[in-house]
Amino acid sequence: MITSPSDKIKVSVDGHVATLTIDNPAANTWDTESLPALGAIVQALNADDQIYALVLTGAGEKFFSAGADLKLFADGDPETARAMGEAFGAAFEALSDFRGVSVAAINGFAMGGGLEVAMACDIRVVETQAKLALPEATVGLLPCAGGTQRLTQLVGQGWAKRMILCGERIGAEKALTIGLVEEVVPTGEALAVATRLANSAGAQSPTSVTACKRLIHAARDITIAGGLAAERTEFVALFSTEDQREGVNAFLEKRKPDWKNR
Repeated sequence: MITSPSDKIKVSVDGHVATLTIDNPAANTWDTESLPALGAIVQALNADDQIYALVLTGAGEKFFSAGADLKLFADGDPETARAMGEAFGAAFEALSDFRGVSVAAINGFAMGGGLEVAMACDIRVVETQAKLALPEATVGLLPCAGGTQRLTQLVGQGWAKRMILCGERIGAEKALTIGLVEEVVPTGEALAVATRLANSAGAQSPTSVTACKRLIHAARDITIAGGLAAERTEFVALFSTEDQREGVNAFLEKRKPDWKNR
């Protein structure tokens, strides 16, 4: 039986498919409890040869996940930044390397680390009302959980730059058009559609699926490993700037940041 070490990630198993639900009210944010829990769950799923696929979704009707809990970064402590960057990397890279098929059922806002965890999945199904963004630069940070690397691979440099450098928030149909997601479904249907896709993996040989996934990832892995490490290094380096503290605290205080460019 697969169990979760944290109430912030719920796990259920039906046949050969595990469903993981991010459940950290009010916005399903990631923190020092939920990130290691995700990694531990994926490790357990990898060890169970009866699990062929997983579906990841968010609790509630508004958020898939709003990303990191920014309160963790309010004091500008680089050691906290380093620990969080490593936790994000370990959790989301474990998800990316899950031996079976992973499907993100994006049932609401997917922001920052919320979009990054969806991009770590193999397939993304998004509901029509959802919004997707990597807005970290608007609060003096940067995507440190694979965002700069995986978004660029999925949609190309142009759209990656629009979303990351210009803070552009996109809707479901635009996400489909640029290749960020594979299917758009009506409100309330992402989990059912994602589950059907995950169940279809059971019609394939699980060992063949694992081998195919390794091969699909092989070319990507040649370039992404160094990029993921550099992303976390740059994230920590921002914590020596005035703008990092200003950006995070302006967000928490619900005011416009006063950038100093230093």
